Amino acid sequence: MLVLAMKKKTQHDSRFYELRIHCGERYPAAPPDVRFVSRINMACVDQKTGVVLHNKLPATRNWNRNMGIEQVLLSIRTEMCSDSNRRLRQPADGLTF
Repeated sequence: MLVLAMKKKTQHDSRFYELRIHCGERYPAAPPDVRFVSRINMACVDQKTGVVLHNKLPATRNWNRNMGIEQVLLSIRTEMCSDSNRRLRQPADGLTF
């Protein structure tokens, strides 16, 4: 389980999210695949599967082989705090995809 520390006053404050990260055969030339196991409501996450959409997350959209998993996780955290995502109502704790 990965715990992302969040800023106060967001819908994500004091919540825990479980993610799965898979580095395929083309990694680091291609970004890792990231999937939320915990339900989350974000623009860059497919609401049916929990998959982080590469074309909607800045770190994966602008990927280069010098980047790593840390940049992807920081990008997810930044998106969680963005104006478009931080106030989105979130599913109840404990729900999964």
